[in-house]
Amino acid sequence: MAGKDNFPDPADDIRYMAAAIRLSLRHQGLTGENPSVGSIVVQSDADGPRIVGRGVTALGGRPHAELQALNEAGEAAKGATVYATLEPCSHIGKAPPCADAIVSAGAARVVIATLDPDGRVAGRGVSILEKAGIAVTTGCLEAVARRAMAGFLSLKGRGRPHVTVKLAISADGMIGCAGAGQVAITGSIARTAVQMMRIEHEAILVGVNTVVEDDPLLTVRLDGLESRSPTRVVVDPFARTPISSKLFANSQKYPVLVLVSEKAPARQVDRLRESGATVQSIASDYRGRFNPIELLRVLGLLGFKSILVEGGAETARRFLDADMVDRIELFSGSSIVGSEGIRSPITIEAVPSGFRETATFVFGTDRLHEYERVS
Repeated sequence: MAGKDNFPDPADDIRYMAAAIRLSLRHQGLTGENPSVGSIVVQSDADGPRIVGRGVTALGGRPHAELQALNEAGEAAKGATVYATLEPCSHIGKAPPCADAIVSAGAARVVIATLDPDGRVAGRGVSILEKAGIAVTTGCLEAVARRAMAGFLSLKGRGRPHVTVKLAISADGMIGCAGAGQVAITGSIARTAVQMMRIEHEAILVGVNTVVEDDPLLTVRLDGLESRSPTRVVVDPFARTPISSKLFANSQKYPVLVLVSEKAPARQVDRLRESGATVQSIASDYRGRFNPIELLRVLGLLGFKSILVEGGAETARRFLDADMVDRIELFSGSSIVGSEGIRSPITIEAVPSGFRETATFVFGTDRLHEYERVS
């Protein structure tokens, strides 16, 4: 754990923080209003460094990762280094502050990936540690940790969920074909990747036209991971979602949230509720259209930290036009839809300004191009 002259080895810090970030992903999307944080306690002796404690934010958000890692470490936490993907909390809530617990455990050093934007913390955790004589290092693998906690950081820092737009486009720039229902743009390997993408988000959002035309399930359909299906959100100003939709076949198990305007007919709203949906009314313009900014504000108040916008073209375009998109996941397939197709609002050749490509992945014959908003 120590290099020349007993200074910490930066390579060790990177290695253990990377492990803490991987650990944090286990409960991503399952920790309520809290982020899924990873924490590792590392002790050093004559045989070198070893991990003596691990923790990840528990399901529902309590207990926090640091408390679990310290409990697992026990007496071995004394003089150890604690790695945490987010600044240890300093406020008294439903559990004692993690910063105080680290001090009480006798840790010698704390390595933090990123500071907490929550106004109740925002540097106070670091201050508690430093006043107790604990050495603190911040910013270790910060960009990687911030990506893993993008939803929490967005909600706390900007008051809205983190938004990812996912589109699959054909070789001729289409995302589907009007009146044809679901059209296979990509192959099975890419579709499996989409299932994993759903697991990483707390809600999947589609427009009502997608529900009417495609009748999608919008669940996670991977063996053993079905329970990780996020809430299905339908933007439906006039409550047109058919009660025969597949969404309602399993609404008791996998929630459905329908966003309607004040102009929606009361009888149709009641029918949606009777079918198992939660219905939320949102202010709209005179034509019943939502402002994406207001829509995200409401979803944030409901506790959603990350939204995956899956369909369709008009819904994606409205979020893009409102400058409310943080990440674009653009799958490209080799199929040809033809002149009757629905043109994608984004293509590889025409990515909106303000985004940069960060990665490209290959899934069989298909590719995924990933773009991030430039801060």
